[in-house]
Amino acid sequence: MPFATVNDVTLHYRYRAGSGMAVVFLNSLGTDFRIWDAVIDAMDSQTPVLCMDKRGHGLSDDAEISMDALVADAGALMDQLGIKNALICGDSVGGIIAQGLASARPDLVAGLVLCCTGAKIGDADGWNARIEAVKSGGIAPIADAVLERWFSPNYIATESAGLAGYRNMLVRTSAAGYAGVCAAIRDTDYRDQSAQLTVPTHCVAGTADLATPVPLLQELATLIKGATLEVIEDVGHLPCIEVPTRVAATVTNMRGALND
Repeated sequence: MPFATVNDVTLHYRYRAGSGMAVVFLNSLGTDFRIWDAVIDAMDSQTPVLCMDKRGHGLSDDAEISMDALVADAGALMDQLGIKNALICGDSVGGIIAQGLASARPDLVAGLVLCCTGAKIGDADGWNARIEAVKSGGIAPIADAVLERWFSPNYIATESAGLAGYRNMLVRTSAAGYAGVCAAIRDTDYRDQSAQLTVPTHCVAGTADLATPVPLLQELATLIKGATLEVIEDVGHLPCIEVPTRVAATVTNMRGALND
């Protein structure tokens, strides 16, 4: 299992070498990089791929968390591995980190695939309530409500084993890490910053996503000059889990367009 220390934090990551442009996957809140496994499996095996557990998640260290720190970690790990001009694909907070990386380190970013995210997600009251709930009782008491926002009704009704597994992933996340990333999302508003981006961008929305509904992705696609929008029917907040081959095709097509 590869680990790297960047910005005084040890991060767990996986890197598959290959040829041509690398793809960097950035995870959502309360998950680790295994959410991308089926997407990566459906892609060409020669595509270089990096995925990582952000601080406070998976096997990475707990540490002080801010959006600037999360962005800096992704950039520093890419520097350490010698990755530049990559396609960055992020889901939820991973999509926010991707936007921040494109602004702060344009040398690292050739294009963006932004899944189920926004330039600003939610409001302070909602995030503060979730932070207080996790600090007082841990993640388990809120887990079922979170899963209902993550997955479509069809997935919940038909994929009981998968639902149980992803619940385990969620509740085994560090409570401090989860609350810290909630605060980072609460405190981030990239609407002005992302409006200045010119990097090729493709946004992905799911019609059954209760966390970042389609209008939020429509707003993001309008905000970033030249961005395109793909709406996937009956899919929730984690299309990388519900429709991985569709996400793999989207990433592959975007990478191909950037290489042309």
